[in-house]
Amino acid sequence: MKILILGAGQVGSSVAAALASENNDITVVDTDHQRLRELAEKLDIRTIIGHASLPSVLAQAGAEETGLLVAVTSSDEVNLVACQVAEQRFGTPTRVARLRESEYLSVAQSVNAAISPEQLVCRHIERLIEYPGSLQVLEFADGRAQLVAVRAVRGGALVGHEIRELRQHLPAHVDARVAAIFRNGRAVKPEGSTTIQEDDEVFFLADARNITLVMSELRRLDNRPTRRLLIAGGGNIGRKLARNLEKRYQVKVLERSRDRARSIAEELLNSIVLVGDCADEDLLREENIDQTDVYMALTNDDEANILSAMLAKRLGCPRVLALINRPAYAELVEGGSIDIAVSPQQVTLSALLAHIREGAHARVYSLRRGAAEAIEAVVRGDRRTSRVIGRSLEELDLPEATTIGGIVRGEQLLIAHHDLVIESGDHVILFVMDKKQLSRVNLLFQPEAAWP
Repeated sequence: MKILILGAGQVGSSVAAALASENNDITVVDTDHQRLRELAEKLDIRTIIGHASLPSVLAQAGAEETGLLVAVTSSDEVNLVACQVAEQRFGTPTRVARLRESEYLSVAQSVNAAISPEQLVCRHIERLIEYPGSLQVLEFADGRAQLVAVRAVRGGALVGHEIRELRQHLPAHVDARVAAIFRNGRAVKPEGSTTIQEDDEVFFLADARNITLVMSELRRLDNRPTRRLLIAGGGNIGRKLARNLEKRYQVKVLERSRDRARSIAEELLNSIVLVGDCADEDLLREENIDQTDVYMALTNDDEANILSAMLAKRLGCPRVLALINRPAYAELVEGGSIDIAVSPQQVTLSALLAHIREGAHARVYSLRRGAAEAIEAVVRGDRRTSRVIGRSLEELDLPEATTIGGIVRGEQLLIAHHDLVIESGDHVILFVMDKKQLSRVNLLFQPEAAWP
């Protein structure tokens, strides 16, 4: 497929890297010559220097032959205009745009799929708060199944034991599947004989109603309910998150700008808004940081977020979260004094991939900062037109680095077992640890009408 990516920032670069290994013809447009040169040196792609919304630049980039345009520049207006020009001048069939300003979402007629990073990050953080101890919470089949990542800690019932023993610890009506394990940053294939070790990052799939029960087997859970939240940073994300959470939790917002703090206080109904520096130790002590259940550093400054989250942890807050844009920073700090590093780029990338991937994928999530992917494939066709319908899981020709975690059929999650037979309409949840195998996975689940 010929794909045109507008914007070579962190999101644009991540999208290009995710798609370049899948035999796509990719062109990236940006005004930053140095950034484009660095990207071209790492990836087998074409680059064009210029303003992404200009018809002449889009023509030079081959918009007329492009099947998919992904507009992820730093400007909402440029993204919108580029999609409009691509539709009206060049007839580009699929146009995906990143739009930060929520008011644009309802008027973006030229955009097939609009992605709002702020909304995505807020929902991501809300899920983390709902499940204390989780590192990532992903939904499949409209929330009927969830994939949760936790860090296995000393004292967890399964640490030092084989995965096959998980079933013995759960009630008869509860089933779950360890779908992926990352150990020291590397994927470990989750087989029945695989032993879970301390500090492993374990992804398990279960019915949404049973998540907390399964989590308790992998780590000691603090039974203290989450009530008190402190949000540092009253930007778009902090403000929206406070608005979403204040009906269920006791929320405080810490904002450095007095004018912005006043504006936030007028907008929120039940939250306390404070003026001050998130790295002010005396202020955090005065606000009883040691009695706060979750501290969230959500300013637009990576260094300030890291330092304030580390300070909050040292002062006694049991769970701290930092918004970190630079992937290298996130890798360094997560799992140490900072419990969770939230990457807006990775959250946005997962949403973009769900719209970009060809075939029957309903959900695509980026795991471990792009190292692997979790995919929800909707099975279409019948026994005659499908490679998978009527076949058991052990009969499927899956790549070595791909596993199936479960199938959502109707309202029920069926945990993957070798003799489980796939039916039309099933939502199959797969984990691809080697992204070079994605093309084989795509082909497997395409109906015959789409076969080459």
